[in-house]
Amino acid sequence: MTRWLNDEEQTTWQAFIRMRQRLEAALAAGLTQDGLSMSDYEVLVALSSAGGQLRAKELGAEICWDKSRLSKHLSRMAARGLVDRCQAADDARGREVRLTDAGRQALETAAPNHVELVRRLLVDDMTPVEAAALRSLAAKVVAEVERTDVPGMG
Repeated sequence: MTRWLNDEEQTTWQAFIRMRQRLEAALAAGLTQDGLSMSDYEVLVALSSAGGQLRAKELGAEICWDKSRLSKHLSRMAARGLVDRCQAADDARGREVRLTDAGRQALETAAPNHVELVRRLLVDDMTPVEAAALRSLAAKVVAEVERTDVPGMG
């Protein structure tokens, strides 16, 4: 039996959706000014955080992308010189993705503007209590998603 959302729950859910949509659109527009898409930025940040290189499978898991989406996007990024793909040194079947100097420079150029926009749109208006509540809620949601067998989530 479906447990429908009550009016308050529905209002909360719709508020979350509006916030997520508008925040993502604003952040995407900001990155576009620096020549990157949100997807480019996700890949570059994941690679940079991992020391500049990850196996393709690990990169896909880190950013929650399926193999096809990752492969197509990496091809576009490689054509722009932001990443390189090569055979893994320890596994002939494995592929590694490496951050290029151009990719690192693109990230270093975009990051200050992106962080400033994140601050202005989200962080600066939150009280410490609100920030702690958001971190707690995010951790609970992520844990539940990772525990739950959601079709299409790998």
